[in-house]
Amino acid sequence: RKDIKTPMMEIFLKEPYNSDIDKLKKFAAKIKETTFGELASEYSLNIFDQVLKITVNQAVLADYDLSAKDLVKVIKAKVKGFNVESEGNEITLSKSGKTQELKDLYNLKEKIKELKITGTKGIKQVLPVKRGDEYIVLTSGTNMKDIIALPEVDGSRTMTNDIYEIYNLLGIEAAREAIMREVFKVIESQGLNIDVRHIMLVADIMCANGEVKGVTR
Repeated sequence: RKDIKTPMMEIFLKEPYNSDIDKLKKFAAKIKETTFGELASEYSLNIFDQVLKITVNQAVLADYDLSAKDLVKVIKAKVKGFNVESEGNEITLSKSGKTQELKDLYNLKEKIKELKITGTKGIKQVLPVKRGDEYIVLTSGTNMKDIIALPEVDGSRTMTNDIYEIYNLLGIEAAREAIMREVFKVIESQGLNIDVRHIMLVADIMCANGEVKGVTR
């Protein structure tokens, strides 16, 4: 599939991130794509004054090392035609000029909820786990190009289960290797024992003409 239902990554890290759990957690929080909706605890619409008030969750902000002023900067860059101010843990957006319809203010609220505040695009969830003697990060969602560019990441071992992403980023040989690993993983999890050369043959046929092709019956 070009658009897989459960994209995920296994991110291997360099020292000291793969042995220090606190540094690992900070790294995991840094790469998780965080939208404004996850940081806000309450919205209030004032139709008559054309004002949208948003209360942000200070505890969650502290986890991401952010402040309300950081959020105001992001909103100002993305939302035009509104005055944006912050006081304490409250952000106020007021419309300057003529009165708008109710749905415009509601649409603004929905748009702000989806604003990306921090993290790497596509990485929806992160889970630090121990694998052997080191810690790695499992993710829901994938963005291999941006992840392997990070200085903390061991790019030579980091994997995604999106074959086409590997093909576009690293070429056909890497895609062939990824097909072999994914098929082997599935077969092994079913408790079957198949010689790896059968899988290699299938992977070779899928990649024989230089691009990834599916295999039908």
